[in-house]
Amino acid sequence: MLLPTETVYGLGADASNPAAVAAIFEAKGRPRFNPLIAHVHDAETAARIAALDDRALALAAAFWPGPLTIVAPVRDTAAVCDLARAGLDTVAIRVPGHPLSRAVLAAFGGPVVAPSANRSGRPSPTTFDDAVAETGDKAAVALDGGPCAVGLESTVVAVLDGPVRLLRPGAVTRAQLEAVVGPLAEADNDARRSPGRLALHYAPDAPVRIEAAAPEPGEAFLAFGDWPAGEGVFNLSPSGDLAEAAANLFAFLRAADRAKPAGIAVAPIPDEGLGEAINDRLRRAAGFIG
Repeated sequence: MLLPTETVYGLGADASNPAAVAAIFEAKGRPRFNPLIAHVHDAETAARIAALDDRALALAAAFWPGPLTIVAPVRDTAAVCDLARAGLDTVAIRVPGHPLSRAVLAAFGGPVVAPSANRSGRPSPTTFDDAVAETGDKAAVALDGGPCAVGLESTVVAVLDGPVRLLRPGAVTRAQLEAVVGPLAEADNDARRSPGRLALHYAPDAPVRIEAAAPEPGEAFLAFGDWPAGEGVFNLSPSGDLAEAAANLFAFLRAADRAKPAGIAVAPIPDEGLGEAINDRLRRAAGFIG
């Protein structure tokens, strides 16, 4: 099932059904060591599946429904099967904010794994048409929820022993998280518990060059801020708004790639607030992060 969320479109299946989960890995060409996020209708359901301590409950109260995934010790191993958890003793779980996805989850009554509906390593789809083009032929049902409002995958934090760790930056910023749980630690060995950590990820077919002052001949250009319009120019946000840039990022990477350029150059993005998540995705698109 193609399922819209506020972050990106997902390819959804029953999290408790190993055969259904295996079909998602097959459709995406996704490595099976990469865990999936279980989406549920509400925090009460999440607490039955994951062991949420006081810090996790505080984060849930602050940011659910919304673009935050919490990695916590798994409580109900049958609800989210071993394959969906990549054999780990933890589960990644969130309550999405999109009304259509929440209606589906409420009607289903259990967790649904819904990784981004792209083929593995490709830019995530943030429109219905892009989701259908990527993996729509593998889905029994496709739900059109309109363009995704956030446009970046969820922030992922690990709430285990020790300090809360930031595993993947996203729409909920570091500053917002630290206002609830205090200073965050870096991912360290817990990085494997999060999706979206491959060195080459979110990548178009054309090579991506980041921190570019200007495009070179033959390159498309993802501009940011005051930049003249022109052929092959896709301005993530003419006003320099990071939320607008985040919402446009994957759609513009795809649009630029469809023009078959020699490469895609991307202007510098401030590495603060949402910029941390945008730059994380861009560095992975360029193959610069392990």
